[in-house]
Amino acid sequence: MIILGFDTATFATAVALRLADGATLQERDDPQEGEHPGHATRLLPLARELLERADVRWIALDRIAVGVGPGRFTGLRVGAATARGLAHSLHAELVGVSSLRALALGARRAHPDRPLLAVIDARRGEVFAAAFRAGTPDAEPEIDFGPPLRACELADAVARTAALGSGGGCIAVGDGALRFREELELHGATVPADGDAAHLIGADAICELGAAAPAGDPHAVVPDYRREADAAIARPPEAPAGRI
Repeated sequence: MIILGFDTATFATAVALRLADGATLQERDDPQEGEHPGHATRLLPLARELLERADVRWIALDRIAVGVGPGRFTGLRVGAATARGLAHSLHAELVGVSSLRALALGARRAHPDRPLLAVIDARRGEVFAAAFRAGTPDAEPEIDFGPPLRACELADAVARTAALGSGGGCIAVGDGALRFREELELHGATVPADGDAAHLIGADAICELGAAAPAGDPHAVVPDYRREADAAIARPPEAPAGRI
């Protein structure tokens, strides 16, 4: 099975091509600090580059795997719309993959024996998070913390994640872990160095999880927003009917 996988849940645009023999090619675009994410402009060019490198035609794709979040509202919307459009036009299968699971799967390779706390920056001083038991190769979350957590709630998240291991605390990874490093380390979590690849959502992990997922209804593949967009929250309430 040939799979094109990508994730746009964070500022980065990560794309990978998994070939029929299991070999995987990947590219990513990581904006510099202060730059806007390039999801809308970089996603398809990166995919095209990988296909050309592998000498694979678009029509040869069997499946599209997309990270559905949780994460940035605009990024998830771009990723999901692109995935649906490609799957429809290419008559390919479409599967959605948790971006938190993909983050944990990539980090698991470097930290196989410690429980993991996957943390994605939700902005507004909050994070999306999930806890993974030590040694789980398929990165199935033991605890999904659901709605965004505030900084004051990270102590409980760290304690519950650490309890999934046999002692020694937990590893916290992701752009949310970098943003809240001080709070996480204060409560006993270990946060790898800023440049550590464990903090990245890799599209190779999206492909791996996407290959194992059953193909279902493409309409069921929707972004995991978990809350309204900033614009919707900031919108003033509408005046009652008949009043100005």
